[in-house]
Amino acid sequence: MSAETQATPGLSKKGLGAGSVGLIGAIVIGISCIAPAYTFTGAIGPTVGAVGTHVPAIFLVGFIPMLLVAFGYRELNSRMPDSGTSFTWGVRAFGPWLGWMSGWGLIAATVIVLSNLAGIAVDFFYLALSQIFQNPDIAALTKNPIINVVTCLVFVALATMVSYRDMKTTQKFQYVLVGFQILVLAVFIVVALVRAYDGDAVDFTPIQLEWFNPFGVGSMSAFAAGLSLSLFIFWGWDVILTMNEETKGARSTPGKAATFAVILVVVLYLLLAVAMISFAGVGTTGTGLQNPEIQENAFFFLAGPILGPLAIIVSIAVLSSSAASLQSTFVGPARTLLAMGHYGALPARFGKVNPKYFTPGFATIVSAVCASVFYAVMRIVSEAVLQDTITALGIMICFYYGLTAFACVWYFRKQWFSSVRNFFMQFLFPGIGGLILAVLFVMTMVDSFDPDYGSGSSVFGMGLVFVLGITVILIGVVIMVIQRFRHPDFFLGKTLTAGIAGDAQEKEAAEADAAIEEAARNAGR
Repeated sequence: MSAETQATPGLSKKGLGAGSVGLIGAIVIGISCIAPAYTFTGAIGPTVGAVGTHVPAIFLVGFIPMLLVAFGYRELNSRMPDSGTSFTWGVRAFGPWLGWMSGWGLIAATVIVLSNLAGIAVDFFYLALSQIFQNPDIAALTKNPIINVVTCLVFVALATMVSYRDMKTTQKFQYVLVGFQILVLAVFIVVALVRAYDGDAVDFTPIQLEWFNPFGVGSMSAFAAGLSLSLFIFWGWDVILTMNEETKGARSTPGKAATFAVILVVVLYLLLAVAMISFAGVGTTGTGLQNPEIQENAFFFLAGPILGPLAIIVSIAVLSSSAASLQSTFVGPARTLLAMGHYGALPARFGKVNPKYFTPGFATIVSAVCASVFYAVMRIVSEAVLQDTITALGIMICFYYGLTAFACVWYFRKQWFSSVRNFFMQFLFPGIGGLILAVLFVMTMVDSFDPDYGSGSSVFGMGLVFVLGITVILIGVVIMVIQRFRHPDFFLGKTLTAGIAGDAQEKEAAEADAAIEEAARNAGR
């Protein structure tokens, strides 16, 4: 049902395949989007460079705002299970303008990540081939811009084909890739710890409780730098919530799955960090984790010393991680665009669902095209520009996660003190999480204004990371203003209006959901 045919300005279903995803499937897709193997191999080196052996402490601190925000997401989803998530909830809490920008933040962040994931998949594809055929020249092919971009477009096309089909296809694809990725990482952790304590470590560093003490970090600047990096490695779990209209138990399952996914990933990160530091140490030479030469891909340099002839499986695991995440990350922006089209915030074509697969086909293709064009242009212009764009991703993460957390606080404002649970889950936890992200947003904007931030590039004396972050936000503002004049009904509150927990729109949506679930149960008998 499009915005033009909607009878009342409330929440409504969009024709997605209801009941396609269960709890386990949602957790697997969430872990896939976070991409632990891909994110960890690039994050561990810079994080060690910032905080030394206190990486586990920084991961735990970075986990806190993610968990607090996840509580807010869960509360909003339990009352308004809508595939638009940040967009829809922002509209209901703050009105069309801030809601539109929340949706834009999610879309912009995921398009940037999609392009980066495709690029990483290309790198590890040629790296794995070079290891298989023992020919280092093959790995160098990724440095050729034409070969790199063409291969990247092939990866995006393949991921789009899977995402275009039904969610059951996505689940099957993810079970294989995520399962292999987790298995390899588990083997890596066990072997690294066993060899470290057997005396076979490169630079044995005994595990200490002090590694888990955040107050042991040398300075606030180092603490903030490490925290920014840790936020990036947890990003992506919210894709689970965008599948709420396709999940069994739409009001409860996505929230549980998101919480489980974040907890499982933080445990995996802690074990990996402890194993790597214990085996390789934090030195600046050789395989030490502060060696600048290995910081972009720590797994590649440590796989040989730890696993010997089985090192190739680590490269394949990182490749499968980036490939799996490339495919699952399409879920979020496609469903956000679907909701925005459905409610009239974008042209109605975005709100169309494929009649065969019950997925947002047009929105998925648009996401793929945008990510492909973005990557191709950035890769050809400069690798440094592309890297700064990824760095600017942290700005977008803080922006839309923070807005969504505050949306939870404001939407439930009349029932903060109705129970102890509501006080913590609807007010205190999401409020603190949103505040932390708001502070990080401001700090990153201030720090990135310095041209030395990121790659060191500048535009008119301003740091390129700052310029990119501001530009992405301003592009969203421009598109929003254009849509205001082309599709005014949404901005006038005629398709979806602001409200408060327990209002008539929420109750109508709950009744409609109950009727759909009852019909599904009857059909299954």
